[in-house]
Amino acid sequence: MERERIEKQKVENPQEKKKVQNLRNFAEFSLRFDAYVNEPEALFLRFVSATVFLSKLAKKAKPFIKMLRNSKKFDWTKKCKVMFQAIKKDIASLSTLISPPLGSGLHLYMITIKSLLLTYSILSQNPVLFFIIEPGDGLGHRRLKPDMDNHQRPLMSDRVTTVDGIVTPLALLADGRLWWSEGIRSCLSVEKDVLGFVTSGPYIKIKSLVETRDGCCISGAPEKLVRNDVVFMPSSEETHRLWCQKLSEFIDSLGRPKRLFVFVNPFGGKRSGAKIFNEQVKPLLEDAQIEITVQETKHQLHAKEVTHSLDITKYDGIVCVSGDGILAEVVNGLLQREDWDTAIKIPLGVVPAGTGNGMAKSLLDSVGDPCAIANAVHAIIRGKKQPLDVATIVQGETRFFSILMLAWGLVADIDIESEKYRWLGSARLGFYALCRLLNVRQYIGSVSFVPAPGYEAFGEPTSYPGKCTTGKGSNSDPSETEHANKQRLCYLGPEINVENLNWRVIHGPFISVWLHNVPWGAEETMAAPDAKFSDGYLDLIITKNCPKLPLLSLMSELDNGGHVKSPYVTYLKVKAFSLQPGPRTEDKEKEGIIDADGEVLARGKGTYKCEEKTLMAYDKLQITVDQGLATLFTPA
Repeated sequence: MERERIEKQKVENPQEKKKVQNLRNFAEFSLRFDAYVNEPEALFLRFVSATVFLSKLAKKAKPFIKMLRNSKKFDWTKKCKVMFQAIKKDIASLSTLISPPLGSGLHLYMITIKSLLLTYSILSQNPVLFFIIEPGDGLGHRRLKPDMDNHQRPLMSDRVTTVDGIVTPLALLADGRLWWSEGIRSCLSVEKDVLGFVTSGPYIKIKSLVETRDGCCISGAPEKLVRNDVVFMPSSEETHRLWCQKLSEFIDSLGRPKRLFVFVNPFGGKRSGAKIFNEQVKPLLEDAQIEITVQETKHQLHAKEVTHSLDITKYDGIVCVSGDGILAEVVNGLLQREDWDTAIKIPLGVVPAGTGNGMAKSLLDSVGDPCAIANAVHAIIRGKKQPLDVATIVQGETRFFSILMLAWGLVADIDIESEKYRWLGSARLGFYALCRLLNVRQYIGSVSFVPAPGYEAFGEPTSYPGKCTTGKGSNSDPSETEHANKQRLCYLGPEINVENLNWRVIHGPFISVWLHNVPWGAEETMAAPDAKFSDGYLDLIITKNCPKLPLLSLMSELDNGGHVKSPYVTYLKVKAFSLQPGPRTEDKEKEGIIDADGEVLARGKGTYKCEEKTLMAYDKLQITVDQGLATLFTPA
């Protein structure tokens, strides 16, 4: 290294020794680098200035350094904080020291050089030397950096004034972190935490959404996201303009949505969708300066009708403040358009405001976030996307596009028949599940499937079960069938030659047949723990021959996915699937319900509200999956 070479030479050469001393004096008394200083000399000056600074700091920091040396694993305790503040007080005129939160480990990073040059060249005032201390795993990861990496290079730095009149250094780094020295929280990630910003006179207000613990805005295990404003006044009108420019440029570079079409279902869950939107969703979208067009759904399939004719070129995404049913309607509306191949690419977001909220739970749980409204909206604002498989359910000429699940038997009975207890909210599912366990139904029928690789041993070999047609005496809605026949230009499903695939079959009677596209069927139901959003397969969960007590134990494991380990459960992945539903074993005059994405797809004889028309008949149907066809806003 250059410093080692010069240090060696200075011992052997008196002239070199004098030159080094002059450079040190220059670095110590003047951190301004004139234009004639070339890059190698400037680099050396920067390193020397940092060395001089650290040597002067050593005496004051000796107790603190001693503590670091004696710690095998360093924890940021209250004692450390007191000692750190003492050091900080002594050097406040020269640098900013930013401490990690209590209980965190410690990384030591020193950022010099370019922050000095940037401050000097843009602000034309005394430069600010930033020393940044970041959380980490302990002393084993400590390092001193005489120059910064590109991602640590400040895009903007300034000495700003808070609303309390405190002057503090503030820097926006190239990786999007905002660093300052005052307050409990001293760092924000623009990409992760910042929603947007507004100006008020000489002040800039940064709108953020940060994690809280014990009522304080600190990092750590997430509990809750809360809105938090950081307000500061730049040092001049010019720096005010530059701050606004740099913040806008960085936020724009993240590719966030700017215009959203929002469906609000006022009837879902506890009928609180409108209240959730107005009090919790809308304020966050406004903080992010996203233009929104809001549509309250008036009746079943309203969202599908609106989506079918919506000018999607005006929007960067569609958001559903609802349960899973409205999201399914939107997907079906998009895929029944003539321009379906373009329309289905628009990103879709979901905010949990229904009964089950399986899709929102699956998305948020995939990154360890709670299924909370703020977390869901945060994911939409950040604008990150991921593909989602779409299943096509076919019966004759009628199609339904599913993105969550299909159920027949116990699960469908609980989901649909519990509607009579909707006033209980999400608790209705658990309550009615207990009711059904007291009188377990079993259904005659069979399921045929094309297994995914590694699942070929399940079931028995069989031939292709044949095309699905509408059965006689069905109560399917003729208008829906006629509508489906007219949609020849819409999406018809994946191009798969199902007849030549290796089909297998499992015969009933069944307690439950459950087909899942994502892990969670509801906030408290991890139906398919191995399900992936875009693996090209559906997860099949079959329950057979299970006595009441083991069934009760099995159902109690639904919140963690442990039910799939039961000897009474068959769990596998399939590429294609065919269901042949039949009557109940104890009363062949009564049939069952087929449920897709929380809505009734077909009702058999003697079922709850069996007089109502449905999209399909209670008869054989076929399902294939198209990998990654749709797109979701995701927290990942």
